[in-house]
Amino acid sequence: MFWTIITYILFIVGFVILIKGADFLVDGASSIAKKYGISAFVIGITIVAFGTSMPELIVNIFSSAQGAADLAIGNVIGSNISNILLVLGVAAFITPLAIKRGTIWKEIPLSLLATIIVLIMANDMLIEGRNLSELNRIDGFVLISFFLIFLYYTFGISKVKEEEAHRIETIPILRSIIYVIIGLAGLLLGAKWIVDGAIFFATQIGISEALIGLTIVAIGTSLPELAASAIAAKKGKIDIAVGTIIGSNIFNVLWVLGVSASIKPLIYNPLLNIDIIILIGVSLLLFLFMFIGQRRTLEKWQGFFFVISYIVYIVYLIFRG
Repeated sequence: MFWTIITYILFIVGFVILIKGADFLVDGASSIAKKYGISAFVIGITIVAFGTSMPELIVNIFSSAQGAADLAIGNVIGSNISNILLVLGVAAFITPLAIKRGTIWKEIPLSLLATIIVLIMANDMLIEGRNLSELNRIDGFVLISFFLIFLYYTFGISKVKEEEAHRIETIPILRSIIYVIIGLAGLLLGAKWIVDGAIFFATQIGISEALIGLTIVAIGTSLPELAASAIAAKKGKIDIAVGTIIGSNIFNVLWVLGVSASIKPLIYNPLLNIDIIILIGVSLLLFLFMFIGQRRTLEKWQGFFFVISYIVYIVYLIFRG
């Protein structure tokens, strides 16, 4: 009983440490990069972008290493669904989100394509008639390769990133280094407690790791994006609010899943096909919403619809078990 209570506490504290660790890491690394003359674009696309996806990455590395494949894959798929329906929904409900033409025609389709690629790669049983479906190391390397192509593409939109980088605060170098060390330690420790707790709960309560990954862990690792996007929307920084989410979704699928599968092949549960198809569906809906009502704008009613849809999805997951 005592260790059960401790596990619950560490699971909750793990989320707090994970999120604050990501904050410290991004602040410290961004300040160091700016201080030593690294370009604003490079800061934006590497340190800041990697930082927003760092909680998902670290959780997945631990999950993959411990053989919790359902938790690793469920975390990414659930986090991306959460990013669109919950995070973008809340941001749009705060204020209508005017979305740039390039994001509509390039980044949203890229996010959608990345999800479809994973759906094809993971379904060995369905497509090739094998006895087992998995994302193997070759699949992981392919996803990472696509991610590198995505990074190359972003050099074409570097001007979009400039504005964000100019807002990076420069702090003393020693404090920056301490921030990076604390951030990395927080990410590692928080992720370990979350993964250990999630596996423990799944075992004790008799529910699947996939459900834990799709719900609790996914929402927890999306909290940095939720907070950042909500605040950005409230301050009228629309590009940050939208760009953070779409970029994070691409990072999660190509980079986080790619690295996870490269570390250790991820056995794929075909039941997750439903969730991937839902992710594809909400991505298409986001694209279609750009042409319904006010063009290239995610309106308040659409944001409200997204949030309600997310609640319905969570209820469905609970009943599915």
